[in-house]
Amino acid sequence: MKQGAIRSLVAVRGAGGGRSREGRPEKGARPGQPRRKPPAHSLWNEAPAGWADMSDKRGARKLRRRKLQRFSHISSTEEPLGQPKKKQRRSSTETKDRGDSTSIQVFPPELLYYIIAFLPVKDVVSLGQTCRYFYEVCDSEGIWQRICRRLSPRLRNENSGGSRPWKRSAILNYTKGLYFQMFSGRRHFVSKTVAPLLSHGYRKFLPTKDHVFILDYNGTLFFLKNALVSSTMGHVQWRRACRYVVLCRSAKDFATDPRSDTVYRKYLYVLATREQPVAPVMGRSEAGTGAGSRLCDCVEVYLQSSGQRVFKMTFHFSMKFKQIVLVGQETERSLLLLTEEGKIYSLVVNETQLDQPRSYTVQLALRKVSKCLPHIAIRHMHSNQSSALYLTDEGAVYFEVHSPGVYRDLFGTLHAFDPLDQQMPLALSLPAKVLTCALGYNHLGLVDEFGRMFMQGNNRYGQLGTGDKIDRGEPAQVHYLKCPIDLWCGLNHTLVLSHSGDLGKDLMGCGCGAGGRLPGWPKGNASFVRLHIKVPPCVRRICSTRECLYMLSSHDIEEVPAYRELPASKAGLLPSDTEAMAARACEEYLSQLHKCRTLEGRMAKMKEAVGSMPLMTFQKDFFWEALDMIQRAAELQGSPPSS
Repeated sequence: MKQGAIRSLVAVRGAGGGRSREGRPEKGARPGQPRRKPPAHSLWNEAPAGWADMSDKRGARKLRRRKLQRFSHISSTEEPLGQPKKKQRRSSTETKDRGDSTSIQVFPPELLYYIIAFLPVKDVVSLGQTCRYFYEVCDSEGIWQRICRRLSPRLRNENSGGSRPWKRSAILNYTKGLYFQMFSGRRHFVSKTVAPLLSHGYRKFLPTKDHVFILDYNGTLFFLKNALVSSTMGHVQWRRACRYVVLCRSAKDFATDPRSDTVYRKYLYVLATREQPVAPVMGRSEAGTGAGSRLCDCVEVYLQSSGQRVFKMTFHFSMKFKQIVLVGQETERSLLLLTEEGKIYSLVVNETQLDQPRSYTVQLALRKVSKCLPHIAIRHMHSNQSSALYLTDEGAVYFEVHSPGVYRDLFGTLHAFDPLDQQMPLALSLPAKVLTCALGYNHLGLVDEFGRMFMQGNNRYGQLGTGDKIDRGEPAQVHYLKCPIDLWCGLNHTLVLSHSGDLGKDLMGCGCGAGGRLPGWPKGNASFVRLHIKVPPCVRRICSTRECLYMLSSHDIEEVPAYRELPASKAGLLPSDTEAMAARACEEYLSQLHKCRTLEGRMAKMKEAVGSMPLMTFQKDFFWEALDMIQRAAELQGSPPSS
């Protein structure tokens, strides 16, 4: 009776349009359809246990879904695939907060300095170019002090001086680097030497036979050694300048044998400042003298192979020097010392006796250029094996030549050469003030205040860059090169570091290309051509040896551009006169081309004409490459077919 009532009740509820036991529509049931019959084993007396099992399963599924949402960041509302998501309505509070977004400009300055200090130097400079506010923020010394301490942890209280000491220090340490490219071997690419962590920028460098020496802005001289190291593949290989040690401190300048061949560079001469003890004065105590020592300038001589000091000479405390150069052979090596007042003193040393342990006194004498011209102040010195060049504060240039052969190469005559008085200074006649110079063995380069470059001397290999191989006894202007960054003269070739059109830098070269000294131009060239070298963006000094080419990178913000615009009164000829001279030169070259009978002669004459034209460097490169292609195609067409 009781079971029959229950069954009838179930039947009545099942006929209610797919309603469940609790009066709600059953999942998956449609209105008007009969309810599915429960299985035979599901009796109502077992309903409580079944519902408990179902609730446990639902709870487990919910727990798994929550864990999945927590670890995979899936939203709680799962939409079917292929259907657009429903837009969720946001409250007015959320919309208001979203509209009032916080800008970085409202941050306190201290917090902004802290955040920007973690950016790379390149990004800090880019951020400062966005607006005036960020320019002022990124230009503050607080940010650059944090960046400088991050780049150089040992540089705490020291700085480079100037109006912006911390910014200058940070940029000096960020851009410092010494790059080199070997001339020999199969792989020709630019490599970087080891960067000493203790160095504060790079001011000067000098390669020797086995190693490289670098002087930083704090006066510390570093000794970069070549060594055998293990590569990533497990092989032992010889690497250049991969280890470093501190050679000495408080150094002002250093020099070695001025010849371009590093085989002769055996000793390194370092001009430094050292403390010397002071003898107590009779009748006074040491406290009355102020101190027991005082600073004196000295010259220390080191072996370049091991870095061992073999000789030292100390000067009187009243004499303060700022530069040292060497002139002459090993047996009669002359040391030229430039004082802070612009006077030049010299002394003679025999290098073959430096390794002998003995003590003697050398005589320091005033050079003849300072005796004959006491009213001028020398600003900089350049030297070679048999000549010296002096640059004054007013931009005048004086020469001192000790060999008749070099004198003939430089000036084209021996008319004014006196073998009995080789220290007599000779003045060079230039139209403007000279800023920088470069001295080779038998040729030199000059750059005036307007960025014009002049070359003089022997031109046998085309090292003057004038487009021909005719010697110049007077300074000749190279018209297609202006405002160079650095100029270097070697034995029979010349290198120029200049700006390129895309805010980069190019390395130009001319002269002899034997031994790979002009990468990309093995036969050399009589005009300055772009070398096949990737120049880093902050390079400021170049130097070349027989083995490789060196490039020093270190940007100094205190160095302002020294060149100024050429006034119209000094521009030279009028445009009409210049055009007339160019037209006459083209007619002359055309007549010479008609006289040439062979294709090779015409191509050579055409290249010479292109080199003499006032064209841009890339235009000259284009014409030269095109002429080479035409010549090669004509030679292939005229050659007999191979059997």
